[in-house]
Amino acid sequence: RLDRVKKHADPLAVLEAEAIAIHESDREANLTMAQLGVELIRKHQGNAQAILTHGNAGALATGGVGTALGVIRAAYLEGMVEQVYANETRPWLQGSRLTAWELAGDGIPVTVNADSAGAHILKTKGVTWVIVGADCIAANGDVIGKIGTYQLAVCAMHHGVRFMVVAPSSTLDLMIATGDDVALEERDAGELLEVAGQRFAADVSAYNPVFDVTPADLIDVIVTEKGVVERPDTAKLAKLMCRKRLH
Repeated sequence: RLDRVKKHADPLAVLEAEAIAIHESDREANLTMAQLGVELIRKHQGNAQAILTHGNAGALATGGVGTALGVIRAAYLEGMVEQVYANETRPWLQGSRLTAWELAGDGIPVTVNADSAGAHILKTKGVTWVIVGADCIAANGDVIGKIGTYQLAVCAMHHGVRFMVVAPSSTLDLMIATGDDVALEERDAGELLEVAGQRFAADVSAYNPVFDVTPADLIDVIVTEKGVVERPDTAKLAKLMCRKRLH
């Protein structure tokens, strides 16, 4: 692509056209994933139910309607969602600042909850799906996602709630064997120990990882624009990556 730009008389026009093409491709991929996710929800449930999500995987994170939120939006429009619970997603609050804002703007009933309330909500609020995005997917199906995703998957399995990961196929890296091969970012302790620049816990340390690894055996389904992989493993994901896009 860069070579094409260098050879063109008007490189800015080429760059603009390429940017538009990338945006349109992402938008179409979002819509494809949304429809595939809706088909899964329809397959496994009848009446409108509640959904729990974590982090932000919506329009603010993509060029379209979002990945996880794209599925939630589409399911709501088809009458399959009566309530969304959005984990606040500390310490940056992507759930309360971004996800809740997006859903409320679409008129979708959304309730923000503390991350630590997730298990209680799965037990008591009639949640049928946890739907999240991903930052990276390893070849075996392990998912690297926003910190707190792993514990939700554990709780979802315990309570018999299905766990869906929605992400474009570009998120899948077949060169990464498992999630344990990924170095997970950690952020400054001040994010946990300070408020408005004021330290409130003196002489203590803080552990502040940004991501965690959800093992593939806790994931019911991975949805991409190339198709759906239920109970993901290395062979299934390798086969998926050989397919053409569905849109």
